[in-house]
This record gives sequence, C-alpha cells and structure tokens, in this order.
Amino acid sequence: MIISVASGKGGTGKTTVATNLAVSLEPDVQLLDCDVEEPNSSLFIRPSIEEVKTITTPVPEVDMGRCSLCGKCGEICQFKAIVVIGKTVLTFPELCHSCGGCMEVCSEKAISEAERELGTIKRGHRNGLEFVQGELRIGEAMAPPMIKKVREYTRPESVTIIDAPPGTSCPVIASMKGADFVLLVTEPTPFGLHDLKLAVGAVRVLGIPCGLVINRSGIGNDQVKRYAEEEGVPLLLEIPFDRQIAEAYSKGEMIVELIPEWKEKFKNLYHKIREISFSKN
Repeated sequence: MIISVASGKGGTGKTTVATNLAVSLEPDVQLLDCDVEEPNSSLFIRPSIEEVKTITTPVPEVDMGRCSLCGKCGEICQFKAIVVIGKTVLTFPELCHSCGGCMEVCSEKAISEAERELGTIKRGHRNGLEFVQGELRIGEAMAPPMIKKVREYTRPESVTIIDAPPGTSCPVIASMKGADFVLLVTEPTPFGLHDLKLAVGAVRVLGIPCGLVINRSGIGNDQVKRYAEEEGVPLLLEIPFDRQIAEAYSKGEMIVELIPEWKEKFKNLYHKIREISFSKN
C-alpha cells in the first residue's frame, strides 16, 4: 500500500506525520522522502546510509559535422531547450525535459544523448524501516524526474510512506500519482484552510481517496473542520498544540518514541486509511 503524505503549504507538520507514521509501522515499511528540494525526514529518522547514487537525466548533444540545420529539433521542442540560430545549434540543458523528441525527428542522426546531473539518492535503514531520500543538485529546477527515480524504489509487498513536497505543483503531483491514499496535513488557520482547499482539489483530479490530519489542533478556529465535513473529507487524526510535542519536534525527536501512547494513535491512523482505501476500491 502506498500512502502519500501531502499538504497545501509548507510548515503544517507533513514530515512529522510521515516519519511518525512510518516508525509506528516498523519493521515492514518504507519511507520515501520525495521533498527533493528540501528533504528533512532524515533529521528525525536518522538512518544508517548504505548507498549514495548520482542521478542523471538525458539531454541532447549535437554533432555539427552531421547536422543539416533543418531546424526540426527546435520545432518539436516545446520548452525551447534546443534552437537553430544561423549556422549553429544551441542547447539549453536546464530547460530540457528529456523527452527525446529532438533525436526522433533528426533525419541526419546528428543528435545523441549526453547526461546532466540532477542530484543524489541516498538509501539506508533504521531498524526494519527502509529509507530512501532524493536530493536535487543546488540550482536544479527539475524536481519531477528526481521524484520518479525515488519512487522506483517502491516495494509492492510493503507499506510505502511518501513524504511529498508542499504545495500543489508538478512535484506534488509526481509524489501523489499512483498512490493508494493521500493523507493531507493542515493546521486550523486561514492559511491552512486556503491551501487545504487547493490540495483537496488536486487529489480529486487524480481520483485518489484522501483523509485529513489537523496538526496544532486547538489554535485558530474550527473552519477547517467545517470545510472537511462539508466536502466529505474524513478527519482521521488531530495532533494538539502541545508543548511536549513541540519540544520533541524542535529536537528532532520522534513523538511516538518520546510519548509512547502516540504510537498506538498512529497505528490506528493507518488502520483507518486502510479501511477507507479498501472501501473505495
């Protein structure tokens, strides 16, 4: 089962929920940190890293000795990553989406593949928990290809928890697509409500069942609860605005280890997710 933990905005406690849920389900569980622009699950999981792998993506390389300057490569590229100017061909690797279209239309076979570094994937373990983290190279803007590489580590026979990026843009969709359930984490504030609405809209476009966790419950107002009830989004867990929980987070400690009764609450959260997911299917 694949559970993607997402949020409409950053700072709601998405990583807190993802890591504590994963640790509660040890040993047969995976945690994939797909927040590749700013991964921080490892700060809480503290895994022993066993493998570091450099991830690349193919980009065009032009052999000007064979190129006829026909311009077909530039015509097919929707991202202007390759253009013919005068008697030369310019490539812009940072704009390339690695579709391979330019190579397909080149009748002279003048375009081949080169490699551009996207970032690194780190893989390790914490007790029985398998941990995989993607981290984009500094300055790299193409997060979805890296997220897809991280998700290739998914093991169908285990429970997979995905720590998705915040927001509702392409990286988030890449982290949610194909999941069995999306667990949305929000806070009871006007900003939390606004971005929750965007997140619910994105999940419904994908047609994936979802549920809600309210973090820092007790602050703000009850508008988030009213919205969830009106939209039929089940409220599965509330994490209170509690000093002990806040201190644990600030120290990089797991709630389920510092306050043992919370481990059972996160296990119950998982059982609720399973019930909803199987009822939808």
